[in-house]
Amino acid sequence: MTRWLRNDAVTVEAMAVEAGRRTAERCDGRHVLAIQDTTVVRSAGGGGLYLHPVIVVDADEGALLGLAHAEFLSRDAGAKAERRAKPVKDKQSQRWLDGADKAAEVCAAAARVTVIADRESDIYAAFAGCPAGTDLLIRASQDRSLDDKGRLFATLDALPEAGRVGLDLPAKPGRKARATQVAVRFMTVDLARPQNGIVAGLPKSVRMTAVDVREIDPPPGEIVHWRLLTTHTAQNVAEAFAIVDLYRRRWVIEQLFRTLKARGFDIEGLLIEDEAPLQRLVMATLVAAVTVQQLVHARDGIQGPEPLRPVTDAFDPEDAPLLEAFCAKLEGKTERQKNPHPKGSLAYAAWVCARLGGWTGYYGKPGPLVMLNGWIDFQAAKRGVATLKAQSDL
Repeated sequence: MTRWLRNDAVTVEAMAVEAGRRTAERCDGRHVLAIQDTTVVRSAGGGGLYLHPVIVVDADEGALLGLAHAEFLSRDAGAKAERRAKPVKDKQSQRWLDGADKAAEVCAAAARVTVIADRESDIYAAFAGCPAGTDLLIRASQDRSLDDKGRLFATLDALPEAGRVGLDLPAKPGRKARATQVAVRFMTVDLARPQNGIVAGLPKSVRMTAVDVREIDPPPGEIVHWRLLTTHTAQNVAEAFAIVDLYRRRWVIEQLFRTLKARGFDIEGLLIEDEAPLQRLVMATLVAAVTVQQLVHARDGIQGPEPLRPVTDAFDPEDAPLLEAFCAKLEGKTERQKNPHPKGSLAYAAWVCARLGGWTGYYGKPGPLVMLNGWIDFQAAKRGVATLKAQSDL
């Protein structure tokens, strides 16, 4: 393992490209969401090492299809004013534009690609440079000037409610799951080019749809309020809220980061000083964490208009016999102790990994940590079988 980590022939770029190649095969004819974000790997005095992945999710089914792209960023502590004076191409903000470009490339066979990101990607150059044939959906952070001399936030605040919609908020750290009601406002806006000179040459304005969603009666100290900017169009409340639903899929990448960190692989605890081998190990871990999240997404095996995701989304075709052997060993006599999913489906493999990870089949749903433990056990068994087979061949 150490030799592999320190082998200069092993590159994080090649690992990302291979992951993207496999993801590309699953995008054909679908509306896919390319969700990007940045997370810290190792922090050091205002700087450190950061990871910026782009994952691909099926817009209709919510299935995690795979990894499209990932890159590392090494940040040094520095004056924010100095960074602001640089053009985007000379700043690490360029990662948002590069992520969109890579998503468009990897997902070229998709029927539609929507790139989704949070407030840090509220960058005019990203709006103006959105790849042809690709949509953009981001959460606004800046009260931008509009082409009519107005301001974005005040203009949205002045709009009458277009309608109200019920919203189920999932639990997250520091917040319990709850149901609430939100008011929806939306309009077409022309965002004016900033006057700072570093975006000279870009269009003087960019037309977007702005969607404002805010909670009606929030509990004390807590409120849902999203201002979204997108190239999607909205003619009515249903279409506006469909945009909100797409943005809510961004939570998938937050779950991935939790699996990467203390709740799973604990990449922040890695004791590797040299950055090159650290990056190789983290990239390999990212690919594995995507697999774990694919298993979590597939665990319920809900049959929709499309067939269940195939087991080959996360496993090699030759893994099928070992999965079936484990299934036969793990199944019990009662109905709830039997694998309810069809062979060849990812849901079938998710059930096996959950049982290997300690889930009994009776209480709750298996989460990322259970899936991770089961997946690790399966990989260990797979290596053992391969070793025995090699000895038998000898």
